Amino acid sequence: MNQARLYSIILGPHISEKATIMAETRNQVAFKVINDASKTEVKEAVERIFKVSVTGLQILNVKGKTKRTARGSIRKKSNWKKAYVQLAQGQEIDFAELG
Repeated sequence: MNQARLYSIILGPHISEKATIMAETRNQVAFKVINDASKTEVKEAVERIFKVSVTGLQILNVKGKTKRTARGSIRKKSNWKKAYVQLAQGQEIDFAELG
């Protein structure tokens, strides 16, 4: 697979309350990924970039929310894709150390 494509698949970590709970209990990490990414691409990208082994992977599409502005017009945020990656036992990704 193309190296440039692998490094562009993962846009960044998705930090939320649910993602933090899943990291502590299930050893899973949430990532924001590009909209046309497949499971095999995300798995390979995580394994190469972070040097961990992936045991499970779920990908879901998140619909953009509809928001009202102060003037009353309606705006729609764009749709995006999220990936929950389960790491092998004893492995972890420390984002504070990477940055």
